[in-house]
Amino acid sequence: MSINRIRITTRESPLALWQAKHVRNELIKHHPELAVELIGITTQGDIILDKPLVDVGGKGLFIKELEQVILEDRADIAVHSMKDVTVDFPPGLALPVIMRRTDPRDVLISNAYSTVDELPDGAVVGTSSLRRQCQLKAYRPDLQVANLRGNVGTRLRKLDEGQYDAIVLASAGVTRLGLSDRIRQYLPLDIMLPAVGQGAIGIETREDDGAVIELIKPLSDHETTLQLRAERAFSKKLFGGCHLPIAAHTTVEGENLIMRGMVGQLDGKKVVADLASGPVSEPESVGEGLADKLLGQGADAILRELLDE
Repeated sequence: MSINRIRITTRESPLALWQAKHVRNELIKHHPELAVELIGITTQGDIILDKPLVDVGGKGLFIKELEQVILEDRADIAVHSMKDVTVDFPPGLALPVIMRRTDPRDVLISNAYSTVDELPDGAVVGTSSLRRQCQLKAYRPDLQVANLRGNVGTRLRKLDEGQYDAIVLASAGVTRLGLSDRIRQYLPLDIMLPAVGQGAIGIETREDDGAVIELIKPLSDHETTLQLRAERAFSKKLFGGCHLPIAAHTTVEGENLIMRGMVGQLDGKKVVADLASGPVSEPESVGEGLADKLLGQGADAILRELLDE
């Protein structure tokens, strides 16, 4: 069955709207006669900004209400930043499309300093991410890491007001909003491994909606899908923790996947990291194998301590 209209539900933050419009534009490229409607909602994750994200439900808080809109048939698809997508889906929903990934790295933004090495002792760095906090403290134990919530524009405003000496954001979001001139440093992977799925956009829909799945299928990117299958299997084996200090980065090299992963304490005093590789035909095995390596090196104790707090 062909369809001529599709409804996209999205958060109303500037970045989420950019992503939804990007999906709309790509769909129209493939289906010129398609009518696309955007249905914006404000989630609890967008409203509750005075508490660390981990204290109010983690990144899943941004997508639960979008999922409800799809389940109630008020929209056909939802567009997500893959770093926010939990490893399990509610019954009846699926993620049939992961689009081509952009730069997954994190970036340093500052009005006074060009690199993380230039920051003075005791400098205040803003981030809401436990993953970033862990790696910053591991690299520079002297830094003060302060909570920073809000959309990209809000975070930049707080930096410009002098509340922080620097902030760390995802390259993808900054670039998509046309703000790459604010970037002072793309953080090297040996300093800051990215979040699972960072830089990729996913499209969620009802798993039994064959017509919609067929319609959006051309937007899927094979290489990115392989990377994220490995990274999400890694995350799931490590207690499914998108709100935990867990990081991963996967590349496709010929017929092999090469994956780096990290788990660490919030203060950065203990970090376990390793590499794994395997055939592109078995991405989940690569991710699970790397998770097993880290668990064997002490990640289990680190994560259980965090989950018990």
